[in-house]
Amino acid sequence: MDEMEEELKCPVCGSFYREPIILPCSHNICQACARNILVQTPEAESPQSSRASGSGVSDYDYLDLDKMSLYSEADSGYGSYGGFVSAPTTPCQKSPNGVRVFPPAVPQPAPQHHLLPHPASLPPIPRNSCITCPQCHRSLILDDRGLRGFPKNRVLEGVVDRYQQSKAAALKCQLCEKSPREATVMCEQCDVFYCDQCRLRCHPPRGPLAKHRLVPPAQGRISRRASPRKISTCTEHELENLSMYCVQCKMPVCYQCLEEGKHGTHEVKALGAMWKLHKGQLSQALNGLSDRATAAKEFLVQLRNMVQHIQENGVEFEACLVAQCDALIDALNRRKAQLLSQVNKEHEHKLKVVRDQISHCTVKLRQTTGLMEYCLEVIKENDPSGFLQISDALIRRVHMTEGQWGKGTLTPRMSSDFDLTLDSGPLLQTIHQLDFVQMKVPAAPILQLEECCTQNNSATLSWKQPPLSTIAVEGYILELDDGNGGPFREVYVGTETICTVDGLHFNSTYKSRVKAFNSSGVGQYSKTLIMQTSETDCFSTNPLRGPCLFHQ
Repeated sequence: MDEMEEELKCPVCGSFYREPIILPCSHNICQACARNILVQTPEAESPQSSRASGSGVSDYDYLDLDKMSLYSEADSGYGSYGGFVSAPTTPCQKSPNGVRVFPPAVPQPAPQHHLLPHPASLPPIPRNSCITCPQCHRSLILDDRGLRGFPKNRVLEGVVDRYQQSKAAALKCQLCEKSPREATVMCEQCDVFYCDQCRLRCHPPRGPLAKHRLVPPAQGRISRRASPRKISTCTEHELENLSMYCVQCKMPVCYQCLEEGKHGTHEVKALGAMWKLHKGQLSQALNGLSDRATAAKEFLVQLRNMVQHIQENGVEFEACLVAQCDALIDALNRRKAQLLSQVNKEHEHKLKVVRDQISHCTVKLRQTTGLMEYCLEVIKENDPSGFLQISDALIRRVHMTEGQWGKGTLTPRMSSDFDLTLDSGPLLQTIHQLDFVQMKVPAAPILQLEECCTQNNSATLSWKQPPLSTIAVEGYILELDDGNGGPFREVYVGTETICTVDGLHFNSTYKSRVKAFNSSGVGQYSKTLIMQTSETDCFSTNPLRGPCLFHQ
C-alpha cells in the first residue's frame, strides 16, 4: 500500500489529508490549507468584470455561475491582477501553490494540522475571496458560503484514517500463549489473527477450514474497522438528507434542491442506483488498468533481464575483441583502443537506454499501483454520496492512466545483442581500415497479417524485419507449396517486402513462408502462413480476402 500514500497527501502541506474538501475541478485539499491559500481580489473588481476581461469562464458547467465565477488558466491569478480597473498599490506576494497574489485583509497563520482550531474561532473569509487549485491552477471566486460551499470528501478521509491505522503497529497473534508473535494472516471467517506456527497448528488448510479465506493482517484490520454507511446531508440544506443524484450536474441532491427549481428540469436518479452504477464502472475500469499493471510488472522483469544479458554480452564481446587484437601485430594495438572505446560506448548506450526505460516504467507503475490501491479502498466505502462525489474523477483518472500504457509503452527500446563481429582476415596493410562488420545472418522476417490477402487465384503477402533488428538485409526469399501439401518452392527473390503471386489454383490451400539473407548467409524462416484461394473466379473490383492463419 506504500504506492497509495501519494494519493493520500495534500498537494499544499505534503501531509496526509485532514478534513479534505473537493474543489470543482475534482482535486482535493485540506480545509486548513484551503483557508491558508485564499486570495482576496481587489474590491473594485467584481466577478462580472473579471469574467469579461479574461479569456472566458472555465468548463465547470455544473456550478452555479451566478454564485461562483471561474477562470481559465489565462486569468487564474498568475503574475499580478494587472487587468483590474483600479490596480492596488499593495505589492504582490506568493501563495504556497506558487501563484502571485495580493495579501488577504486579515493575516492568515500557517495551518497546524495537529491543533485544528474550532470553526467558530477562525476569522471570517473576506468578500471576493479567490482560491486557486494547486494542481490544475484553476481559479474561482467563492460565494457567500465560503469554504462551506465545497463538499467534504468523507471517502478520502476514511481511507486516510484506515491507512494510518494499518501503519500504526504490527498486529500480534491471538493464539500465542506467552509472548505473542507477529501475525502473518487473518481468517475472515474465524475473525482471528494467526502467526505461522499457530496457523499450522490451529487452522490447518483441510476439511471445513480449507474454504476459509486468509488475508494479510493489515487487510483484516481494515475490514474489521470498515465504517457503516453514513447518511449525508445537503451542503445547501443542512437539515435535508441527500437522496437523489442529478445526472446533468453530476452531484447528489436533496428533495428541497428539486423543489426550489435549481435541479427541477434536470434528469435525476436514485442515489443508491447511481452509487452501484458508478461502483461498477470504476471496478470495470480498474480491470483494464490491472491488466496494464500486470503487463508492466512482467515488462520490468524483462527489462531487468535485458540489463543482465547486455552486461554478459558486453563482457563476452570485449574479451573476444581483446583476444583478436592481441593476436595481431603491433600496428593493431593503436587500433585496438579505438575499437574498445567504440564497444564501450555501445555497451553504455544500451545500458543507459534500458535503465532509463526501467526508471520511467517504474515511476509510472508506482503511480498506477497507487491509484489502483486508492480506488480499491474507495470502492470499499459505504457512503453513496461521498463516493459519487469523487467517482467520476476517479473513473476519468483510471481511463487516462490506462491510456498512458498504450501501444509501444511496454516494448523494449533497445536490443541486448551486440551485432558486431571483428573480422581478423584483412592483411596487415589494411589494418588502418579495420572496423566492425556484420557477420550475422538476418533474423526471421515477420509476416504482416493485416496486409496479406487472397483475391481469386492470386495471393498477396507482406512482411517486415523485427523492430529491434539492426542486421543488414540484402534480400528476401518467398516460398510457397503446390497447394496440395507438397514441397515448398521459391516464387520470389528480391529486396521488396510485398509480393503478389498469380496463377494459383482455385479453391486450394497454400502454405507460404519467407526468409532474409545477406553476405553472411540465409536467416531463419518466418512463421508459416496458410491461405485459401477463391472457389471460383469472381469478377469484382473489391478484393476477396480469404482466411490467413499462422501455422507453427
